[in-house]
Amino acid sequence: MFEWKKKGLVFNPEECTERPYWRWNFAQGENTVLFEDKIRVYFCCREKPDEFGKTVSRVSYVDLDRKNPMKIIKVADNPVLNLGGLGEFDEFGTYPFSVVKHNGLLYGYYGGVTRCESVPFNVSIGCAVSRDNGETFEKIGKGPVLTSSLYEPYMICSPKVRIYDGKWYMFYSAGAGWTKEQIRPEICYKLRMAESDNGIDWKKCNRNILEDKLGAYESQACGDVIEKNGVYHMFFCYRNHTDFRKNAKNSYRIGYARSEDLYHWIREDEKAGIDISPDAGDWDSEMVAYPHVFECEGKTYMLYLGNEVGKSGFGLAELLGELE
Repeated sequence: MFEWKKKGLVFNPEECTERPYWRWNFAQGENTVLFEDKIRVYFCCREKPDEFGKTVSRVSYVDLDRKNPMKIIKVADNPVLNLGGLGEFDEFGTYPFSVVKHNGLLYGYYGGVTRCESVPFNVSIGCAVSRDNGETFEKIGKGPVLTSSLYEPYMICSPKVRIYDGKWYMFYSAGAGWTKEQIRPEICYKLRMAESDNGIDWKKCNRNILEDKLGAYESQACGDVIEKNGVYHMFFCYRNHTDFRKNAKNSYRIGYARSEDLYHWIREDEKAGIDISPDAGDWDSEMVAYPHVFECEGKTYMLYLGNEVGKSGFGLAELLGELE
């Protein structure tokens, strides 16, 4: 079992002195890029809701001190990626955002949100490239690089992209179906994988990569993979199908799986080593979700979301020991 020491809440947009309308609350889908002098954390925030309660998600970042990741040294002044145009797949939001370095450029993969009528939304995955060290990203085109298909007819979301031995791997969630047991339709989604030789053209494996723990309607997201000593470690989150937003018994928890080939995974959630806070009222007392694991200055860290899937921002935990 891994042991994580929680360091606390790192960034809460609601506590910013200057709080622009586009970064009103939430800091979700966090992903790091390491620079010589800083840790850049990309995240997705939400606009102040309109008169109908609707909002959109945008990509931003904060820079953290490499030697003290609890210290914020910069907050981005503007979103790094524009929303899509009229009728495009990402017209109503970009969430979440995964960034990888390749040949001197930064490639960002994101879920583009479309509003629907019978269900709240649909999502496909787009790609954008930064040529200015991650300050801004420009989309490679107006359409997605991964979207619904014959064997994945529902939303495609939550990309996490990694490059190993020259091969690109995308771990993402694919919708397994919508249900309307309550007033609001709910989506069930499973972790899947696609691979690519260039980061643009993707071949889906078309199968779930993890077994279910909570039954057929368990949802799984954010398969964040880190390699250590020839073993691939995946931290992800999972939840029950309904009543998960405020009910701690049904809300997100962080799970763990391991693999030696990236295709076959052994799920061992009992080894994840991190759970909700036992103190009622804490920022992560109801859920822990969307983990991102990275190494910096000889230490291994996890960024993760708390209550209401990151409404109050993201926090940090440090691994005590090694990934083995």
